[in-house]
Amino acid sequence: MKSLQMPSLSGSTLKIIAITSMLIDHTGAAVLRPLQRALPESMEGTRQFLNACYPVMRGIGRIAFPIFCFLLVEGFCHTRSAGKYAGRLFFFALISELPFDFALADNLFSRHHQNVYFTLLIGLLVMMGVSYFERFPAKKEWQHWCCLAAQAAIAVAGLYLAKALYTDYGFKGVFLIEVLYFLRLDRKVQAIFGALAISWETWGPLGFVPVWFYNGTRGRQMKYFFYWFYPVHLIVLGILKTWLNTF
Repeated sequence: MKSLQMPSLSGSTLKIIAITSMLIDHTGAAVLRPLQRALPESMEGTRQFLNACYPVMRGIGRIAFPIFCFLLVEGFCHTRSAGKYAGRLFFFALISELPFDFALADNLFSRHHQNVYFTLLIGLLVMMGVSYFERFPAKKEWQHWCCLAAQAAIAVAGLYLAKALYTDYGFKGVFLIEVLYFLRLDRKVQAIFGALAISWETWGPLGFVPVWFYNGTRGRQMKYFFYWFYPVHLIVLGILKTWLNTF
């Protein structure tokens, strides 16, 4: 009798899980309300069904962010150039902002809610700063304590910047990235404390279930597909929302 084999998930599989849950979430956020309004009165049962689906779809979407944060930490730990990595995130943060507001806000530009790429970028910058002082050749005890103080200051600055810029998930999102980075050497501890750090989102800890089974491999490489998926799907949802609002 064969022993039960545990699931084994690659990085690309985690990305597919994350973007699928994100798509479900954003579809609920952008489309369900105008779709309900567009339905004729004779379809009241369908309207009630969609109303019941809304919180479920938004809940499923909470799975995505913890996975993206985990993959960000993994990407930083294995990238050849953190600077280029940050540049890509900044580029896609800029081009995704209008699609983000178009799909999920009531106007084309909202100063009080920036897309998730900005959150991930801030988290990456924090990791870059902290890792610099981790490598600093502190030969004396006072230098060691200065390095620890600098790392703490960088971590706090990242939280403040996310809050000041109103990024998606705000300072809590950056805090999750910091937790995952500082605990990166032990996957199980990382997943447990990551789940605790996102527990303010009811469904959020479920994102660490697939992370638990990550096998450390990259899997099929479709890097720019995952980058472009975010702004493109928001544009499509924004167009669909606008069309439904005409009814």
